[in-house]
Amino acid sequence: MLRGRVRSSFHLMLRGPLGEPSAVTRFSGHETFPLRRLWLRKAYEAVREAEGTDASEVFDKDAGIIRFGVGKNMVFAIRHWARICRVIEEDAQGHCKIGPVGNLLFHSETGVDPYLENIASTWLLHWIIASDSENATTWYYAFNHLNAGTFDRETIASPLRDLCLELSRSRASAATIKRDVEVFVRSYVSRIAGSSVDDQVETVLSELNLVREVAGKAFEFRRGPKPSLPDGVFAYALHDFWSRKERLTASAVSSISVEEIAFEPGSPGRIFKMNEDAVIDRLVHIDRTTSKAFVWSDTAGVRNVSKRDKIDPYEQLRSSFSRSRKEVAA
Repeated sequence: MLRGRVRSSFHLMLRGPLGEPSAVTRFSGHETFPLRRLWLRKAYEAVREAEGTDASEVFDKDAGIIRFGVGKNMVFAIRHWARICRVIEEDAQGHCKIGPVGNLLFHSETGVDPYLENIASTWLLHWIIASDSENATTWYYAFNHLNAGTFDRETIASPLRDLCLELSRSRASAATIKRDVEVFVRSYVSRIAGSSVDDQVETVLSELNLVREVAGKAFEFRRGPKPSLPDGVFAYALHDFWSRKERLTASAVSSISVEEIAFEPGSPGRIFKMNEDAVIDRLVHIDRTTSKAFVWSDTAGVRNVSKRDKIDPYEQLRSSFSRSRKEVAA
């Protein structure tokens, strides 16, 4: 893992976790492979059979070739993506166990989407990855800090290099960041010259159509309403965003404004690429869609959301999987 502490000036331009003095980053682990559809279930099944075992044994490069039916570098990539997506967890001693998302999706009796056939799963995985500044720094930076109308790979890589220059213990080289940015692009844009046929067929996040190639090597985010984004996933994301704000401030947050939900780094508006109107359309109905777990308020022009003291975010998520047929992404 490439870690370090910000010590100079670039981070002062960034709001959110990447602007904190103790910012932690990572630009490797995926072995240059985007997340593929069957990998998370493979990781879940391997850890379920050997729960409590040292993760290095479960994902041993030699045994993993047989266990997962992939090359050794892909074995490491499966472990990387399964950890980031909360399908598996590893404790301080390196022992692995099933994580909350693993049980939600793949449990033999209660799993809601064992083969990742529901678009709700894809939106959930996108949220988890792109909101993780510590383990998926390029994803987080691109979705939360990149404001350009169109961008190319260098538009993302250049500020990340600047950030890493200010990380006192970082060993993130320009080449490492370049590879990470390439994997980011291939994760969301399915048909890029030079990408493998397997990537084009199996890459999970590209079906969300959040990023499109516009000209040559330029790209743009597709902003606006997201009809295929389930209300339950939006509610889960809002709860996750709320919890991060409380951890960051070390205090309870009684309400959050529309502007924060739409525009603040790490917010649902930023990560789902929803404009303010699209966010408001979700929030005005959130009392009903969450059974008043969240409550919308618009008083004297002050628009915000409050929440109950205790919310089970996975209860909100389960409501998103009532349809077994995958919807087409907006």
